[in-house]
Amino acid sequence: MNDKRQIVNIINFIRACEPRHEMDLLEPVAEQIKLMKKHNLRGTFLLQYDALIRPEYTDLLKTLDPEQFEIGVWFEIVEPLVNKAKIPWTGRFPWDWHVHCGFAQGYTKSQREALIHILYEEFRSVFGYYPRVFGSWIFDSHTARYISDTYGADAFCNCKEQYGTDGYTLWGGYYGQGYYPSRTNIFMPAQTEKEQLPVPVFRMLGSDPVYQYDFGDIENAAGHQAVITLEPVYHEAGGGVPEWIDWYLKENYNGECLSFGYAQAGQENSFGWESMKDGLIYQFAEFERLQKEGRITVEPLGETGRWFKSEYKQTPASAITAHSAWDDPEKRSVWYCSRFYRTNLYADNDTMRIRDLHLFDEQYPDPFEDIVCTANEACYDTLPLADGHLHTANGIPGGLHFRRPDGSTLPCSDMKFTDLENGQAKVDFGTVSILLSEDRMEITAAEDFILENRIVSGVVHTPSILAQSDSRLDLSYNGTKYSVQLESGRFESATAILSENGRITAVFA
Repeated sequence: MNDKRQIVNIINFIRACEPRHEMDLLEPVAEQIKLMKKHNLRGTFLLQYDALIRPEYTDLLKTLDPEQFEIGVWFEIVEPLVNKAKIPWTGRFPWDWHVHCGFAQGYTKSQREALIHILYEEFRSVFGYYPRVFGSWIFDSHTARYISDTYGADAFCNCKEQYGTDGYTLWGGYYGQGYYPSRTNIFMPAQTEKEQLPVPVFRMLGSDPVYQYDFGDIENAAGHQAVITLEPVYHEAGGGVPEWIDWYLKENYNGECLSFGYAQAGQENSFGWESMKDGLIYQFAEFERLQKEGRITVEPLGETGRWFKSEYKQTPASAITAHSAWDDPEKRSVWYCSRFYRTNLYADNDTMRIRDLHLFDEQYPDPFEDIVCTANEACYDTLPLADGHLHTANGIPGGLHFRRPDGSTLPCSDMKFTDLENGQAKVDFGTVSILLSEDRMEITAAEDFILENRIVSGVVHTPSILAQSDSRLDLSYNGTKYSVQLESGRFESATAILSENGRITAVFA
């Protein structure tokens, strides 16, 4: 049996307003509670302020056993919260998902603090204690620091990786599981204990590790990605499809995680019970079965956060592997993340590429540290090296491609993942082997090869090239400088590395 923890956090969050459709918003909450009790599953409910001030929601939650149900806050900003803070409301509806009004980035630092203070004091007046868990699709670093420094927290959660979906872009970050963020930038893992915030951030929604990354990308990067996640409201692929759920649980909890396996399940009430019930009924029955078999642990978010703090002084390396797609046995994917970088290895039939490679820098500024967002959208990102989604255009897939010196493609075969302990993993694709370590990547092959970074002219999220030598590439993105150092191999150009005796070793720290 795998000795690494395999964790499911059921997190349902509660709104009291849904302006787009008339629906019963209390029914999903009551039904989720019934379902969790039926299957003896522990989990978390997060309250948005408009639900926090409505007794029909809080009275229901106050009857729950605190050993099974954790209560926290969900931070989307709503009209009654802004009114209480005596701040002008600029939204279209009492709850508006646009960033300039519905999220902390749309307010000054002093306003952010006032809004949090009201939210936390209201929570304490209702429940008798300050919340220990906090979630939001996209929140800023000042908000995170203020909560951590003023109230303390066991865990934060934020949205999955996505580009443009609902107007929220979080791109290039720690892909799954959890990380200690930089005090300077909540989206960026810290490299040092001195700079890290002592509250782990967990990534939500359970992304498909094969398809979500470039979902909707056919010949050009999708400006607004579609969704394929564990959310039960998606009925073509994702958490509303039993076949997808079975595949996801098998792959996500296969033990090839290096540190711990993780997914967040659940759904916000504003989708309505009818759209989520079939997926949740199937998922929760599976969670109960797998937990009884000792294969997963279903627990509240705060419990996972406290365990993470006790287990890790710094962000651990983690992996998510899929030895097939849910509908295609020839597709394979490995996500590897450390506090220094993240990468995705992707194979389709006999061709592979490094689909994604982003570096982390704890000093990379939060774009809304001293700026108020006036737009409907907001973006957090990290430092790009290769991007198989955003650098794809005109039918040419982005990312790092393997080719022979004669220009032909270097073939691959079946994927084998080996946990080498201490944050290291070895991934074999036949004659190509990739050693992933916390601060470097080493690629070996049975013959010399070229690693070619395909970036089509005119695409977004590209670094500027500052300097290039045989062994070093210096880059800049959004004013932050970073580099790649080669210990073996040679830069033939800023977008091509030639192996040395079949080996390339790149250092990212």
